[in-house]
Amino acid sequence: MARIAVIGAGMGAMAAAARLAVAGQRVTVYERAATYGGSVGRFERDGFVFDTGPGLLHLPAVYRDLFVKTGKEPLESRVRLGQVDPASRHVFADGTDVRLPNASRGGVVSALDAALGAGAGERWGEFLGRARDAWDRSRRPLLEEPLWADWRVLGRDPYPAVRQRRLLRGARRAATVAEIGAWELADPRLAALLDGYALSYGLDPRHAPASAALLPYLEQTFGSWYVGGGMRELARAVYERCLARRVEFVFGAEVGRIVEKDGAATGIELADGTVAEADHVVAGIAPGPLVEWRLDAEGDVGPAGVDAMPPGRFTVLLALRGAREPGAAHRTVVHSPDAGAEAAEVFAGRTAARPTVTVLRPDDAATRPDDGHEAVTLTATVAPHGPVDWSDAALRERYADVLVAAAGAAVPEIAERIIWREVRTPADTAALTGAAGGSVPAPALAGAEGRLLLPANSTLLSGLYRAGGWAHPGGGLAHAGMSGALVAGLIVEGADFRGSR
Repeated sequence: MARIAVIGAGMGAMAAAARLAVAGQRVTVYERAATYGGSVGRFERDGFVFDTGPGLLHLPAVYRDLFVKTGKEPLESRVRLGQVDPASRHVFADGTDVRLPNASRGGVVSALDAALGAGAGERWGEFLGRARDAWDRSRRPLLEEPLWADWRVLGRDPYPAVRQRRLLRGARRAATVAEIGAWELADPRLAALLDGYALSYGLDPRHAPASAALLPYLEQTFGSWYVGGGMRELARAVYERCLARRVEFVFGAEVGRIVEKDGAATGIELADGTVAEADHVVAGIAPGPLVEWRLDAEGDVGPAGVDAMPPGRFTVLLALRGAREPGAAHRTVVHSPDAGAEAAEVFAGRTAARPTVTVLRPDDAATRPDDGHEAVTLTATVAPHGPVDWSDAALRERYADVLVAAAGAAVPEIAERIIWREVRTPADTAALTGAAGGSVPAPALAGAEGRLLLPANSTLLSGLYRAGGWAHPGGGLAHAGMSGALVAGLIVEGADFRGSR
């Protein structure tokens, strides 16, 4: 029985802990905060309940697999998991309004044709077909296998861009999300739809590789899911699964350093000087002094990571008087009139004047005091803390007003219905998670010469592993769960591990 020390109680770290415990390892999780879940948090006040992290789950098969492999029982025995339909409503700057059904390519095509005009849906459907090809080409190395030692081969983009013929000039192929929108989708609203997916994951559509087409493909193929009571309930279920498998949790335990001996990790030292010996250490935390973001030594097993701090999230939690109207969409995306200008501001470290705003309105009695009230969450992708001083109280309130004004396109009379609001910024994320600038990691993507790959789960230090959104295969609830599976496989099976099955 090996001793495993896990740093952090985020979703990736807990997924690894549960799998390792089932494999017969003795696992202890050390978390500096007072609770589990990492960024999957909850805020409660006056009977209103809000998720402060992810609001929906994609690829639920990741957590279904975790529960089957660690207890031979379905995830649905522990949480109320249901598909959201429509998957999303989109309001464009010209007033066009479209509802996209959940996990129905034909339904999406029909909805786009009806709202945007004949041919729009067909172009989007053809685009999804190419995205499926990219998925088939990259799924296993990106999501189900440890990062290849020759990870640079993933620098080639798997998206089969359409060859664009031009009079008196050479043919061209889209290499970025923005170019797909301009050259293949050929409708500013379809382009905004695709740009919105990229921005929501913290990617700059002007530079994100064409392989980011995987993001709408995954959502529109495998669906969007909500956990009754909020996504925090998923974190609770994973935590309780860990406890059932005799994983020990130590909260309020900040790890000061990783203990090394003879070129291997041999334990951890807490901030109070306590040393816990271990045969393996799993770091499920953001890059920092404990686990460097960049490892430039020759022979490192993974890429250095992204070039600069990724953006963060600006969130406004709204307690509203008045009932949620019948037929209201769970999620509405109110698109910026100019996603390119929005991205230019965000990725230059400034506040975007007209951001794309995601509005979440769960039809869930557990999130409100009664049916005469509603809990609504507004989110925008913003520059990280540092380039923008998100600790400035006046700025926080002014920008919250911007999001509320935009959300008026999705929620009737929203400003008049507000009882109170709570604002969360990248500064709050930084304090909660330790991520520099409150950045939120994006999913790993092939292409762009490997710039959007995350560091491998193995490290140069023998016995030290990375899990969670800041490691392969990147950010997002599903990807965090995948990283936990990969780390557990590497520790249990060692060099023979070839990936999840």
